[in-house]
Amino acid sequence: MTDRLPGAGHTGKLHDTPEDAFRHIQALYDAEVGRLLDAWRAFARGEAAGEATVVAHYPLVRLVVTKVAAVDPLASFGFLAEPGRYATTLTRPGLFKSYLLEQFALLRRHHDVPLEVGLSSTAIPVQFAQPEDGHMEAEMPRDRRAAFRERFVAPSAGAAIDDGIVDGRRRTRDDGSLPLALFAAPRIDLSIHRLRHYTGTSAAWFQKFVIFTNYDFYMEEFRRIALEEICAPASQAGADTDQARERRTGYQAFVEPGNRVTRNPGFAGPVAGLADGHNGAVPATESGPVRMPQMPAYHLVRPDGLGLTMVNIGVGPSNAKTITDHIAVLRPHAWIMAGHCGGLSLTQQLGDYVLAHAYLRDDKVLDRFLPLAVPVPALAEVQQALVTAAADVTGLKGDALRRVVRTGTVVTTDDRNWEQDDPDDLVRRFNASRAIAIDMESATIAANGYRLGVPYGTLLCVSDKPMHGTPKLPGMASDFYAERKEQHTRIAMRAMELLRDEFGPAVFSRKLMRFLPVAFR
Repeated sequence: MTDRLPGAGHTGKLHDTPEDAFRHIQALYDAEVGRLLDAWRAFARGEAAGEATVVAHYPLVRLVVTKVAAVDPLASFGFLAEPGRYATTLTRPGLFKSYLLEQFALLRRHHDVPLEVGLSSTAIPVQFAQPEDGHMEAEMPRDRRAAFRERFVAPSAGAAIDDGIVDGRRRTRDDGSLPLALFAAPRIDLSIHRLRHYTGTSAAWFQKFVIFTNYDFYMEEFRRIALEEICAPASQAGADTDQARERRTGYQAFVEPGNRVTRNPGFAGPVAGLADGHNGAVPATESGPVRMPQMPAYHLVRPDGLGLTMVNIGVGPSNAKTITDHIAVLRPHAWIMAGHCGGLSLTQQLGDYVLAHAYLRDDKVLDRFLPLAVPVPALAEVQQALVTAAADVTGLKGDALRRVVRTGTVVTTDDRNWEQDDPDDLVRRFNASRAIAIDMESATIAANGYRLGVPYGTLLCVSDKPMHGTPKLPGMASDFYAERKEQHTRIAMRAMELLRDEFGPAVFSRKLMRFLPVAFR
């Protein structure tokens, strides 16, 4: 029986258990990548100059469903909506092990058909086979660099690397099968390598709950709190609640840009993530990077991957789209925006919080993928977690909490100098939308979460009120930041822990189910 699955007329090996299917996928991937890297190294040394193009292929999983059984109406993923032949290419199985086993188990439970595993006809670009921290072209002699494209497949734009499935432009894969997942293997590989470039950390460190922010001091506060969580000795934990102590023991390490790892002394053995690196361990360093990356990421790591990641995306919707496009391939359970905004309501005070329940999308970067006519709904699970976290951290309840946490529409603009627009036009737009806050990232993060199937939410903090005579000025801003940065950071972290403890992957809401769903979450 062959292991190649390029089309309907070919078969692979059938597996009845998710574990057997995964082991086969891992073996195929390791063999293909190993063969490709061996050929690359030989080529770099000047050997095998006369050989034809070297091609390795991604593994593929496929299943055929002839009839669809009844599915639990509460299920939001893990099932197939209609009979057909379904498939997806796979990459980096070590990184996605728990995710793939979960998806395979759900498919077996819902449809009771075997999983077919083999090699696809999709070639692995040689750059995607190399370790994340390497640059193999730089390691070869100059006279070999120009010739390598004649011998190896390089990444290129096309059906395997675009978001045609995500955006509903393509219902079938190139081989005619229906897609099992939103992203094909080359698209995932591209994002994994881009994440290392943009955030300064390996994709293996990213946790399932992601917090985005737009200021360095939030990152500094997250770092301080995270190091307290994993490094405070037991003698200093006496004032903590039992719940806080339990949360601390759940975190295994803290990872900073440059893959700098600070371990929790209470954990023995390897840190989760070190074993999931491509072609071996992710390199851990004692010092940070030579220079900070464009969008630095910090990771508070748990052995099960259900820890917290915080990313400083900087300012603007372009950055927000870029980073969410790439993190989405890691299939996080949820992401939220925790940053600053301009308050638009007369009754708001500096330091008040804004919980977005709607978005006015003036960011423009997603308009061609997700038309403005498409609503981006608030997700009840995330909203409730943010409110509960705000109450837990502030100690406020009832009317006292409602005075400082306001729910309403958030405007996201692509114009940092929006205040210089026609004031009458601004007033009409804000009034019609019932907007109470304006920023440059939140609606982009929410809309891309909706588009890419990642639960989302927004909790902002009012730092200025430019429509009411309180613009952001240096002296005032410094006092404000000092007062609110710890509280806001703790609220964001607590909200994600609540989502993890109550829902886990089930936070994926039925509101995110597609008219033409894919099985993989």
